[in-house]
Amino acid sequence: MSYLIYSVEDDADISHIINATLSKTKYEVATFSNAKDFFEAFNHRKPNMILLDLMLPDMDGMDIIKEIRKDKNNNSIQIIIISAKRLLMDKVDGFDYGADDYIEKPFDILELLSRINSKVRRFYSSHILTYNDLVLNTEKYTCKKGEQNIELTNMEFELLKILLSNLGKPVSRDEIISDIYGNSIALETRSVDMHINSLRKKLDDRSGNIIRTIYGMGYKIG
Repeated sequence: MSYLIYSVEDDADISHIINATLSKTKYEVATFSNAKDFFEAFNHRKPNMILLDLMLPDMDGMDIIKEIRKDKNNNSIQIIIISAKRLLMDKVDGFDYGADDYIEKPFDILELLSRINSKVRRFYSSHILTYNDLVLNTEKYTCKKGEQNIELTNMEFELLKILLSNLGKPVSRDEIISDIYGNSIALETRSVDMHINSLRKKLDDRSGNIIRTIYGMGYKIG
């Protein structure tokens, strides 16, 4: 099965470079210069990944992300923002709205390809992460504890995925922030604690039997 990537970029030179590079690889790629053409194709066939410029002629890229993430069936689609916007708040907003990565322009095409390859490897790895009766499906973006469906925010889901992917191994707060937001964003580690508390409530784990606090290190499951 081919891995389909949509590139949404109104700069013709950048669009050409992305298209030419990805077309030489194992990926299937389609390019769009505006939101209208992108959504026409998106509604006809969903991609596995979207490379998204934020400043498009007919729609703000953040609004495109919000529109895509409104449907939970789209949660498995990877979104990489490629933008000249460099403010910390732009990056935070992008991740909060549902982007999976953020690359600043100008960028190195080999770095972009490396990040794409990394995310594709994760896509083709196991989609099911479990611990006792807790089951996380990273493809369908669902979480179940026993027979109960657990509704998680994007941050809670990514946080739980990191802990389950490192079963039995403590993960530091800094590692969690880096894995979710990337090294370019500096957030206070106490924000992780807030999301852990929220996650524990949803998992009925107020005593910390599932998500264990490892003092001086971070958190772990198992």
